Amino acid sequence: MTAEDPTEARWLAAWYGRRRWVYWLLPLEGLFRFVSAVRRWWLQRWRQVRVPVPVIVVGNISVGGTGKTPVIVALVKYLQKRGHKVGVISRGYGSRAPEYPYVVSAASSAEQAGDEPLAIWRASGCAVCIDADRVAAARTLVQAGCTVLLSDDGLQHYRLGRDIEIAVVDAARGLGNGHCLPVGPLREPAARLQVVDFVIANQTQDDRESDIVSGAYKMRLQPKHWFRVQDLEVLPLEQIPRGSGVHAVAGIGNPQRFFDTLTRLGLAPQCHIYRDHHVFTPANFRFQTPLPVVMTSKDAVKCQPFAQPDWLALEVDAVIDKRFWPALDAALEARTSEIEERRL
Repeated sequence: MTAEDPTEARWLAAWYGRRRWVYWLLPLEGLFRFVSAVRRWWLQRWRQVRVPVPVIVVGNISVGGTGKTPVIVALVKYLQKRGHKVGVISRGYGSRAPEYPYVVSAASSAEQAGDEPLAIWRASGCAVCIDADRVAAARTLVQAGCTVLLSDDGLQHYRLGRDIEIAVVDAARGLGNGHCLPVGPLREPAARLQVVDFVIANQTQDDRESDIVSGAYKMRLQPKHWFRVQDLEVLPLEQIPRGSGVHAVAGIGNPQRFFDTLTRLGLAPQCHIYRDHHVFTPANFRFQTPLPVVMTSKDAVKCQPFAQPDWLALEVDAVIDKRFWPALDAALEARTSEIEERRL
């Protein structure tokens, strides 16, 4: 296994391995929590803006990947089947769009749109708008006729008013040592999970039962198919026989989830870890051993321009507890009624 950022690995080991040296930073955690609380109060009371359609925020309270993107895609597909025209708002980390707000299209590149927004657009076909100013992005999507908006990784972006909050947590890593930055991995105190509308725990059959918050809905990521990075051709999971060795490349928040999935598929991955949102180049793929290369769909959008024919990406579905969907319907119906009443 290769790691590109030893500093990041050291912090993760401290947060999730409970290394004692990090507790010397407790005064900084106190300052972080104070500033965050004041910012939240100020934005909610004086700067928050609401749009005339329901806004569902999907995010987390910890640093790193928890499985938000598959949840976003699952929500989009479900709401589309319910007759909604869905729009997704994204900050577009690392994007270099010609202008903002920027609406993702078939002509968009990963450099213009960012990896996650482009991956969401390809997986769902819904309208995706990028802007660090999420209110501007929301207004753009409302003008385009969207009837429900999803704000990707927007839990801490309090300027945009929201009607439903969904927090996604990683059951395997939990909340680490339970502290906020920089002592721990949390962006907000753990108590924040008690006031969101829904908590979804990303679990596998190997994870212990989630005790992160009572009432959390379980979710697992189910491999759906491979697709060729070069031309997006869909291929069955049997395309790579069980027992095969592969170079597994991951530039995501929690790469171990991806590697574990490959192992459960019967593959023998040689793991290559890069920072989240890493900008890949052909030099990253000069491996000594000639094996097929596999990656996530999020990484695939960045590698398509120089991909080789044997590079495959794994498409996964977020399978969420069936009880979640009627609960979401009820919450969305209630919030929609409240929005209608505000209009009158």
